[in-house]
Amino acid sequence: MSSSVDQQLLTKPAFFVCDIQERFRPAIFEFPSLVATSRRLLEIARLFKIPVLVTEQNPRALGTTVAELELAKLGNLHAGTFAKTKFSMFIPEVQSKLHENGIQTIVLFGLESHVCVLQTTLDLLKNGYVVHIVADAVSSCNKEEIPIALARLRQAGAIVTTSESLAFQLMGRSGFHTELVTHSRLYRRREL
Repeated sequence: MSSSVDQQLLTKPAFFVCDIQERFRPAIFEFPSLVATSRRLLEIARLFKIPVLVTEQNPRALGTTVAELELAKLGNLHAGTFAKTKFSMFIPEVQSKLHENGIQTIVLFGLESHVCVLQTTLDLLKNGYVVHIVADAVSSCNKEEIPIALARLRQAGAIVTTSESLAFQLMGRSGFHTELVTHSRLYRRREL
């Protein structure tokens, strides 16, 4: 395992969108906020040309990814949407995409913080990936589960961050120019 400073770096990243599906809409704590933050994260992925992998837990029963995420706007950066029946996103199809693209770092957000996000993170860490959890873009049915899950994720070795902190970290990594300044203003006003 590399040092904690090395883990902070976003080397060969991919964004994982975990199970943000229609059927969860009425059940998840602060679902509209989760969707809004996830949309901003996808705009960040587009801006920095970061591939995005999406999973859907049993989509026949739970529906597809919410339309508001506008995955089509990602174009070729949308590396695929994968149906799954186990809780972890670390399924063979996703593993293949990670290997094909040489991905080393995962930025993970979605549902539920104490189930699929947790199990995905544990699998990724066990397989040598650096994992960043976006705290303001994960949720659960019971709001009490969220801080406990985040603490457990941090304890397991994940880096817990926020969407805004992540955006500024990516800006610093790529150098500062006009498009990024504009993006940061929009982000701070929550227009993305």
